[in-house]
Amino acid sequence: MGKTAFIFPGQGAQYSGMGKDFFETYDIAKKVYVTAGEAAGMDVAQLCFTENDRLDVTEYTQIAMLATEVAILKVLEQKGIHADCAAGLSLGEYGALAAAGVMELPELFWLIRCRGIFMQEAYPVGGAMAAVLGLDADTIGRVCEETSGTVSIANDNCPGQIVITGEAQAVQAACEKLQEAGAKRCVPLKVSGPFHSALLAGAGEKLAAELEKVSVKAPEIPYLCNVEADYVTDSAPIKGLLARQVSSTVRWRETMERMLADGVDTFIEIGPGRTLAGFLKKMSRDAKVLNVAKVEDVDAVTAFFGQEA
Repeated sequence: MGKTAFIFPGQGAQYSGMGKDFFETYDIAKKVYVTAGEAAGMDVAQLCFTENDRLDVTEYTQIAMLATEVAILKVLEQKGIHADCAAGLSLGEYGALAAAGVMELPELFWLIRCRGIFMQEAYPVGGAMAAVLGLDADTIGRVCEETSGTVSIANDNCPGQIVITGEAQAVQAACEKLQEAGAKRCVPLKVSGPFHSALLAGAGEKLAAELEKVSVKAPEIPYLCNVEADYVTDSAPIKGLLARQVSSTVRWRETMERMLADGVDTFIEIGPGRTLAGFLKKMSRDAKVLNVAKVEDVDAVTAFFGQEA
């Protein structure tokens, strides 16, 4: 048998009602939402389960997504489903932290609440992001460097899909150059800030101050961090990596390539949507990807591992 990884999506996959069936079915999931609400000082369950205009606002999206991911994670763990390693895309890295058991959940939820607020406030107007399709990372990086203003790679998601970020004018100028260089399309993203750019360095500094207030432990299972696309196996670098992550490129393609090279052949995407599964299928036709977003998905996962046993 190969290895199994838990992977956690980031912003963009959220939807009203996410996690409600877990909340209503499993006491352990309900407890997670309550814990998240107490840590964040707000009703996280209501935020996730009712129609509202806050769910797509970064400072609220992040706590909502993480609560849902951790609620599902705890149900899987209760069912005896465990992983050899974990990773998460952007805010999803905090889901990987939960899987690795590096800090207590109230502190984890408090940090993601702070992260969302700091990122929302860091550059409230004048930023932009765009998905660049059909061009390699080296070319995109070079064009960004040659473009006036602040623009850089935010997410290297998978072959053929890379997101750029920065000042709105610089992102627009880079998109024009990238299409001239052979990009199939450049698609503006509906986001509230230039995430994972140098413009958010201040948010990282504020987060670093909050990180100093929490305790971290050595990971119970290794997780791969966005900043270095490498395993984290002890507690020493965790706080620094999380502070840097806010304004650094999310190296997701390299993270998945590393896992595949190390023998991971089963991936469980925990949380709303199938975004990460879509990225992975562009890198490996052989990898098995299981998605757990609904209660009925739990049975499919337990059945899969029962057949493997």
